Amino acid sequence: MFHNSLQLLERLPDAHVLATGDVMLDRFVYGEAARLSPEAPVPVVEVRRKTWTPGGLGNVVMNLHALGTHALAAGVVGADAKADALRNLLGGALSEGSPGFMTDPERPTTVKTRVIAGIQQVVRFDEESTRAVSPSVAAAFLEGTAKAFPRAGALSVSDYGKGLLTPAVLSFLLAKAIEHGIPSVVDPKGPDYERYRGATLVTPNRAELSLALGRDLTRAPEDGLAEGGRELMRRHGLENLLITRSEDGMTLLLSCGETLHLPTRARAVFDVSGAGDTVVAAMAAAMATGASIPEGAALASLAAGVVVGKVGTATASPEEIREWTAHAELSASAQA
Repeated sequence: MFHNSLQLLERLPDAHVLATGDVMLDRFVYGEAARLSPEAPVPVVEVRRKTWTPGGLGNVVMNLHALGTHALAAGVVGADAKADALRNLLGGALSEGSPGFMTDPERPTTVKTRVIAGIQQVVRFDEESTRAVSPSVAAAFLEGTAKAFPRAGALSVSDYGKGLLTPAVLSFLLAKAIEHGIPSVVDPKGPDYERYRGATLVTPNRAELSLALGRDLTRAPEDGLAEGGRELMRRHGLENLLITRSEDGMTLLLSCGETLHLPTRARAVFDVSGAGDTVVAAMAAAMATGASIPEGAALASLAAGVVVGKVGTATASPEEIREWTAHAELSASAQA
């Protein structure tokens, strides 16, 4: 499996992925917490530095760029300085001909701020609007996105529930992917998976799967997760499902009935925020080269293992994946 993933890395620079969905800014405030506030039982974080990185769809784009894959991105932002900052951060990662980000003057650009003391996230606060975009903004988004399909080898959809991906918009995107004969990978949100009918692959985490089924599977064993995933697939006619399990790896459920459990490839787990974006990016990039879903999942497992070993929203480069693969092969040999 490792050998196949390394061969796949060589093909990624020839791939083009149309990445769509909810884009945002991730703001990280780093510091140290050595005492509690006298005002409330909360830590006082002495700020050492602050960073801004693209999040959501933006993080998928950055991961595609880090993998060497061409990213064609389409999203919606507000008419504000945060949107300008986001465009500047993503500028070098977007391929020529990318639809880019349409402006909705009636909503802010989504910003998630995480405060991290040492390596521990202590609080997150969000600035956002989750109402549906206006019909005119949705129409402009779809018009621009439609023009990019002929260049794409795969479609990725990042649904964070921020109001862009209405049922009508999702239906259009997934139908276009089918029309152009390219696979689609959806990172889902919320309990309604009927919205994702027609996608090639949907990638819920354990909490998202639990919400969709209406029962808690966050601590279920592998077999229990697989059973729940199959139930969700039957309910909504989903083709394939990849359940991400943070430090426990991933479970892949294929339309042919096969189930694959992929263990985590991380040396250490420091921060899982954004790892789902890495999985979506790696899966879409792999499938854009013509790789099978299991081949893409193997690559995604390695890429996610790299990023969860970092603090903050992160990416995995081919060099990092190769280095980690060599480490994993050495560890496997030592245990044999």
